[in-house]
Parts: sequence; structure tokens; C-alpha cells
Amino acid sequence: MILGDFGTSYSKLLDLNDPEPRPVVIRSKELTAAHRVTVGTGHNGKRFTACYINELIALARGGAVLIPDAEYVLLDCGSRDIKFIKYANGRLADMGWNSECGASMGFTIELLARYYDLDYQELPVPERPFSVTCGVLGMSRIFDAVVAGDSEAVAVARFVKGIALNAYRFAGSPSTLYLSGGLCDNPLFVNSFPCRVVPLGRFVLLEGLKITATQLRARGLLVEE
Repeated sequence: MILGDFGTSYSKLLDLNDPEPRPVVIRSKELTAAHRVTVGTGHNGKRFTACYINELIALARGGAVLIPDAEYVLLDCGSRDIKFIKYANGRLADMGWNSECGASMGFTIELLARYYDLDYQELPVPERPFSVTCGVLGMSRIFDAVVAGDSEAVAVARFVKGIALNAYRFAGSPSTLYLSGGLCDNPLFVNSFPCRVVPLGRFVLLEGLKITATQLRARGLLVEE
């Protein structure tokens, strides 16, 4: 059985038939018809499976496996959008999905690092962020700041912090935030949140798919491709 989280920029695959299953990350632009999976999720998921699971459902089930708390907020920051789930008293209390204000957030952050040849492992968190509500439109703030005298590194760092603050407010401004997605590996982004952040990595949705696959198989509803 193969599971797949098919994101806009990156896709994560997990072959449960392997003796020691480990997720594999590939660029979504490299996907072919050979990457069909048994159960899938993500923006491109419907192209590669007959058993598609909504991303919020996969996120919620993955969070339930990885987070021991009865009350928490889990925010997933993807290349294309952001989404969150909130648990209270052990039950799902709220959720949200934003592809407008979170438009191309992860993609833009990665693109800026390549364009300006920056390493997010080395950039310090700036004191002042930009007011950013959209990854794409917010790039103009960087260009204006550079013209005004900021270095490219400082301008990009202010942009990233603004993006993080926008995501934080979207998730309800919690005191502790569990974080899912590739941006877990970006210390500038993680440290820009004004709260305690617990990074869970980029495979949370795969954990949710494992739960879903087990449930479907037990009910005899899973047809493996």
C-alpha cells in the first residue's frame, strides 16, 4: 500500500509495503502516471489516486496521532495555502483554510531564498516585520525596502516575519502552536512566531492517511491499486 501527500511544490510518498517504511519527498513537477497511490491527499492528490482524502481531515487525524494534548492548535503551512485545526477538550472545535491571504506563502519564501541567494538557517529574526497578507503581493514590500536602504537579507527577513505573524493571527493567536509543513525546517520562519512553536515536520498528513487507510481496510472499502 502506498500513501501520497501531493502538494503544489513537493509531494511526499510512503510505501507501507517496505519493511521499514520511510517517507520520500519529490518535486511535484516530477510526478508521472507511475506515481499512483492507494490513498492520497493534497492539492494534486485527485490526479494520483481513486481514494482521495480532504487535506483538513488528513491533518486532523495526523495531529491526533502526533500531539498528546487534549487542547491544541495545529497549523499547516504549505507552498500554496495555510490551514489549521483546533482541538478543545479532546474534540475538534474549529478549523480554517486560507488560499487567499496565505496565497503561495511557502512557494514565495523558497523563491526569495533562491533569487537572493540567502540561507534561512543564518538569517536572524528582525525586530520589525512587514505587514504582509499575501505571499505574492507582499513581495513589493521587499523591493521598496531595498530601494529605501535595507539590505536584501534584512528585507526578506522582515517579509518572512510578516508572513509568520499573518499565519499566527489566522490560526487564532494561540499561546502554543504546533506547526506542520516544509517550513518547519526554516528557523527564521519558526522563530518569527510570537508564541511557543512545536514543529512536527512535513509528514503530518501522511500520518493522517495511515489512520484513514487502516479504517478503510477494516471496513473492506479499500481497493489497492
